[in-house]
Amino acid sequence: MQIIDATEMSGDARLWQVMEVLGEAFKDLRTGEEQSPPRTLLQHGPSEMLISPAAWMKRGVASVKITTLTQGNSEHGLPLIHGVVVLTDINTGQILALLDGASLTALRTGAVAGLATSLCAPANAGDLAILGAGVQARATLLAMLAVRQIHRVRLFSRTMARTDEFAQWAQTLTDAEVTVCSSAFEAVQGADIICTTTSTSSSEPLIKTDWVAPGAHLNIIGGTHEEAIEVDPALLKTAFVIVETRAAAQEDAGEVRTALARGYLQPEYLNELGALILGESTAKRGQTTAFRSVGLAIEDTAAAVALYQFR
Repeated sequence: MQIIDATEMSGDARLWQVMEVLGEAFKDLRTGEEQSPPRTLLQHGPSEMLISPAAWMKRGVASVKITTLTQGNSEHGLPLIHGVVVLTDINTGQILALLDGASLTALRTGAVAGLATSLCAPANAGDLAILGAGVQARATLLAMLAVRQIHRVRLFSRTMARTDEFAQWAQTLTDAEVTVCSSAFEAVQGADIICTTTSTSSSEPLIKTDWVAPGAHLNIIGGTHEEAIEVDPALLKTAFVIVETRAAAQEDAGEVRTALARGYLQPEYLNELGALILGESTAKRGQTTAFRSVGLAIEDTAAAVALYQFR
């Protein structure tokens, strides 16, 4: 049994490996060869525990991830997310690997956003805005740097000290201009790629529709529950909307749920990521694209397989 910790999940080579295997998993989801079951949520005290099992029959593996999310952990110098992923062999029942769950979550979420960006963002997109300054923001920045030639990075979060620290770290990764912004508007106005990675629990959007430049690509990957909203759902009226699966988005994506309830969007206009990979759907030239991720259990399985095989 292998133990795979955060240090063994870093580097561009591993990131690309995870994106490649994720692409394979999304193809299988789209063609109906695989399914990703819903998570089980347990509420205990100030913490939420998510139990996420999935099997990938074609690969002969299964995994279960146990994750805890505890609001207020930052006040104690602790991460929001803790967890572990267990990767098993379907045929023998053997436990193949134990992986750090928080690090794997950050890596695969960033990798999925990177995959969507590689499919949707203009090839010359280089002006990047990130809202949030936590672990997920860092993983997302790494993914954006991997898939596009970024020349400008604009950062905003409500915790200035944390944002400054993020900016200093970001500047060690790239020669791009890194700027800390004083507002979400300043960060996103005119950006080619916008990534929201906050832990908001509010249904009040952080980004208004008219702040987003026509033709921009958005990765909406934050929020703490199914009613949380980072981007104004009205944006989905005219955007090309990408989701992991329609069923998961309608269950867990705040922007999608609200857009559907208000009649801004119909379920058939939710484009599954696997359909893009297979070439079944594509945005119109110059159309704004918005990827709303909720995270699927099979993504953890795919990322765990990729990391296990990389060794």
